[in-house]
Amino acid sequence: MLASLLLNTVELTQTLLIPSSTVALKVKGMRCGGCVANVEKQLMQQPGVTSAAVNLVTATAMVAYEPETIQPQALADHLTQAGFPTEVLSRELPITAALLESGESSSHTDVIFVFPHTDLILAIVFLLLSGVGHVQDWLGLSLHHVPGSSILHTMAWHWGLATLALIGPGRGIIRDGWQSLWRGNPTMNTLVGLGAVSSYLASVIAWRVPGLAWECFFDEPVMIIGFILLGRTLEQRARNQASQSLRSLIALQPALAQWLPNPDRTDGLTIPVAQVQGGDWLRVLPGDKLPVDGVVVRGETFVTEAVLTGEARPIAKIPGDSVMAGSLNQASAITIQATACGNETLLGQILTLVTQAQTRKAPIQRLADLIAGYFTYGVLVLAAVTIGFWWGLAPMLLGIAGGTASLLLGLKLGMAVLVVACPCALGLATPTAILVGTSLGAEQGLLIRGGDVLETLHKLTTIVFDKTGTLTWGKLTVQNCIPLAEFDATELLQLAASLEQNYRHPIAQALLSEAKDKNITLLPVTETESIPGLGIKAVWHEQILRVGSLAWLAKEGLEVEQLIKDQNQQNLSVIGLGLDQTIIGLITLQDQLRPDTAQTLESLKKMGLEIHVLTGDSATATHEILAPLNLTENQIQTQLLPTEKVAWIEQQKVAGKTVAMVGDGTNDAPALAGADVGIALASGTDVALETAGIVLTHNRLADVVAAIQLSRATFSKIQQNLAWACGYNLIAIPVAAGVLLPIWQISLTPGLAAACMALSSISVVVNALLLNRVKSSWIWN
Repeated sequence: MLASLLLNTVELTQTLLIPSSTVALKVKGMRCGGCVANVEKQLMQQPGVTSAAVNLVTATAMVAYEPETIQPQALADHLTQAGFPTEVLSRELPITAALLESGESSSHTDVIFVFPHTDLILAIVFLLLSGVGHVQDWLGLSLHHVPGSSILHTMAWHWGLATLALIGPGRGIIRDGWQSLWRGNPTMNTLVGLGAVSSYLASVIAWRVPGLAWECFFDEPVMIIGFILLGRTLEQRARNQASQSLRSLIALQPALAQWLPNPDRTDGLTIPVAQVQGGDWLRVLPGDKLPVDGVVVRGETFVTEAVLTGEARPIAKIPGDSVMAGSLNQASAITIQATACGNETLLGQILTLVTQAQTRKAPIQRLADLIAGYFTYGVLVLAAVTIGFWWGLAPMLLGIAGGTASLLLGLKLGMAVLVVACPCALGLATPTAILVGTSLGAEQGLLIRGGDVLETLHKLTTIVFDKTGTLTWGKLTVQNCIPLAEFDATELLQLAASLEQNYRHPIAQALLSEAKDKNITLLPVTETESIPGLGIKAVWHEQILRVGSLAWLAKEGLEVEQLIKDQNQQNLSVIGLGLDQTIIGLITLQDQLRPDTAQTLESLKKMGLEIHVLTGDSATATHEILAPLNLTENQIQTQLLPTEKVAWIEQQKVAGKTVAMVGDGTNDAPALAGADVGIALASGTDVALETAGIVLTHNRLADVVAAIQLSRATFSKIQQNLAWACGYNLIAIPVAAGVLLPIWQISLTPGLAAACMALSSISVVVNALLLNRVKSSWIWN
């Protein structure tokens, strides 16, 4: 499920387009947070690049650049030369699909054979063959009667397996690790490659120089390569599962469309959706998904828009009606004319927005990436220190045998340190949880613009609501037109609607709707000036015509003081109409609370949040309509200008509170931008939608609660993942370095260290996947 699309939000597709100076790059070869930091560093060093955000999970980079200084292909070429094969993602394709494709393809960047799993299969085969002899001894079995079984115990056999493991499935890891080290940017592959090659070389020396009395451990490089590749495969599968919600949204977009040369034809050509252009005629058969946004020109049908609007009932469509990409044609064949294609459809733009959310990092993720950027260097130093300690100092301090024996022990422990260290878990901890959380939110009608929004929302203390269109439906209806001069009620409505004819706020919509219902012709006015939150004035027949709040009209010099005192009508808002300095009439309007308003505010109170209402309406009308909500006078601020709303929010922030603003109108845009988190309903104006950090696309106020709950659940997973990633490394690295060896005789072999490292990476991804349980448990039920 994606978004509710009302007629007054069609322009949303224009506000979500990727700027021409922003490009998405598919970056291969990234394995850990250190790689992310390195890629961002490489990009930011290029002239003309203004910002770069790299995501490890989707294997992509979003780069803002100056076109006159540098081009995207130059950026891709630079990263490729730096060891990260990069492609520019085509702007002609739905960007989200391309990004996810990049995430899949990047999972096998170390593969050297054509079949993607060949390396893993070979590594497992070598691992099993290497362990046959050991298992035989452990189980007390005898294979002497099997011809050639004696070779299983020979050093040549284990040397051969280790050699094949390194030059076969391990070749890509070793090569990439060496190249990264040579360029001065060591990665996880550097650590693994050094561990595998070191254990191999030490075993070769022990085998060929028996006088050293060293132990041969050819099994170790085989185990290292096998466990690493197995762990990476399982990790990638878990990553793919993490993006499953996003993939289900992408599946709404069909790959093919039936193109017609003219709307009168019923037979045409089947072409890729990417080739459809605005104005093309398309045939959509029953049971097919609509490939683009368009208008019905032939035929009548019923269309299911549940995935887009949350409305489960089929909606009748006749010629002239709008249809949306991703909706399902249920009844009969129709011909449509495309109005928006590819990324320009509402479906495409919402998917783009969700994808871009992956590159907006939470502050805690920036810290994790910073640490990961230096992590590999620290591990290399610790490995060298470990070797030096056990070879040089341990014989003196701990009384162990020195010489070549202590050197071998130091080498084994140093190799274990190299292999057990896991920068991957640190790099995956945050982006994986954000991917699952934002994708899950998009499925349920919450468009969250990034991890930074989630992190701020989870620590929210105060939530502020606009009244009209937010707590209420915002669908004002004209109750009465009260003439106060020579104009009658119809003429009052005609003048007021004429002033509002170019605006979309709730009062304008109410007046225009009433005028349309009564077939009233609008009058031409000139020099129109809007005073946000107060009213509008223009010139009509060389006289100044004003419509707006009575308080504003009073400031404009009109005599309305007695009228203000007389207005005490329940649930009514009153605007006045003035001609020059004379008040010529009043128009009363009425609104209603949304059905989920009371329950939403009650849920927010139980979550420990402070609730306030900021509105530009009069105190009398506001308190009357909000009476069922049991809010105190201190929680309701009335007759506020947009700038005063911003100032009130700023005061709360200065007091140390974290503030969210929920609104829907143009007047709310400054407050939405000024709050720590802006939340807009999809029925709002484009400027509100563009300003907000979260868009409630199903237009349900209760989704404010869902957004906060999702943010708390997501950030909880981030904290758990980071705690695990840091805790694992803080414990595993010292154990691998031998801190438990003197007292308890406990140490890690390089092979076992590789298994631990692989499990560490998998664990953070699997933990993030547990967020999917939220959907079916306690948020949206």
